[in-house]
Amino acid sequence: MTMHLHHPSLSLSGKKKGRHKFRNAEEARKARELDASWKELQKKWEIDADAKRRSRAMKAEPLTYKLTTPVGRTNTHNIPSRDTGGNHSTARVEKVYTGTKVLGIATMHKSNAVPVFAAEEAVEISRMRRG
Repeated sequence: MTMHLHHPSLSLSGKKKGRHKFRNAEEARKARELDASWKELQKKWEIDADAKRRSRAMKAEPLTYKLTTPVGRTNTHNIPSRDTGGNHSTARVEKVYTGTKVLGIATMHKSNAVPVFAAEEAVEISRMRRG
């Protein structure tokens, strides 16, 4: 099953939760007060989370990617064929029926190949009868 058929809550591509819906106005008010008190506490101790995050991101080294060829491989696009000395295999022997039971092969219906064992069968097949 593909991901486009799933509900967006099943997404594995991040941790963003979006807006939180509260049960009632009282819980929403308490959450706002708690958030405000947390921010005041951060200001009291001179911790600005956004500024700290920004400064940390600016101090980080930029990502550099250097693609290298694995050991034992080359970048050549021309790979010469290997000459093994001219050994050739022999032609396959054709299979030929040498028995006396089957008289031939007839086409009965919709290109269905049927072996013919007797002259009577050949006549029945030519009349499109199955016996």
